[in-house]
Amino acid sequence: MKFRFILFIFFLSQPAMAQLERKLATESQEVDLIFHAPRHINLLTVEPLDKNTLHFAIMHTFGPLDGGVQNLFGLDNGANIQFSFEYALSDKFSLATSRSSRDKFYNLYGRYHLLKQTQDNQMPFSLSLMGGAGVNSSDYTFLQNENPNFYERTSYAAQIMFARKFSDKLSIQVSPMMAYFNDPNPIYFIEGDQNLYLALGFSGKYKITGKSSLTLQYIPNLNNDLRNNLGVGIDVEAGGHVFQMYFVTSQALNEQYLLAAGNGRIGEEFRIGFNVNRVFATGRKGR
Repeated sequence: MKFRFILFIFFLSQPAMAQLERKLATESQEVDLIFHAPRHINLLTVEPLDKNTLHFAIMHTFGPLDGGVQNLFGLDNGANIQFSFEYALSDKFSLATSRSSRDKFYNLYGRYHLLKQTQDNQMPFSLSLMGGAGVNSSDYTFLQNENPNFYERTSYAAQIMFARKFSDKLSIQVSPMMAYFNDPNPIYFIEGDQNLYLALGFSGKYKITGKSSLTLQYIPNLNNDLRNNLGVGIDVEAGGHVFQMYFVTSQALNEQYLLAAGNGRIGEEFRIGFNVNRVFATGRKGR
């Protein structure tokens, strides 16, 4: 009789133990969807890709709004367009390449996700790193002997991304950034004339519905007198895509030019911009 009672208590306790184990596992899970996509307006984010997935993004910025109806609020001025492809070699590391129409600029960069925020706050934030190099491929043969060589056309970028999802609605990222130009030639579409540019990027997301969020970007410069970058917009998830529509003070899209290409006056020279993001599964995720 005593044996039967012990056996009854043992089986009765199994669902409770299983429920406790599931609860503990849930609390230690990593926080996901801190941002809607690996791109947030112009800046990269801590949002990782699953192994063997490909992120494709096409980004546009147009002319300043102060052109009025005559220039269709900047749309007639032509767009700076950037295509980018990012492939995840693992759940932590991905490689990417991009091409911007402004200065026909090619970039190669990688992202590594070092830390991920957990639901139990044992890890209170996510931390990712980015490093890359780019080259200006515009045709300057008309300069003859002053045509810049490959080394002079090359520049570098780095970014450290700290992000936290404070609630289901609010996420914030802080990103120390740097760009280095071997030769900041005045013929390039940049406004600065120094080699090293330092800035601090801020990204914010506030969810207003299950599939859309208000967004903010602010990039104050730290070691020059160029105007700071400001962007405000909205992200919308639809049909497997993330559409990002925004107003921003810079036409630049790649990381180096975001810091060196200058910005319009806040509130006076905003530009319309939009991004389209799509992630494709190319094989087994391998988690």
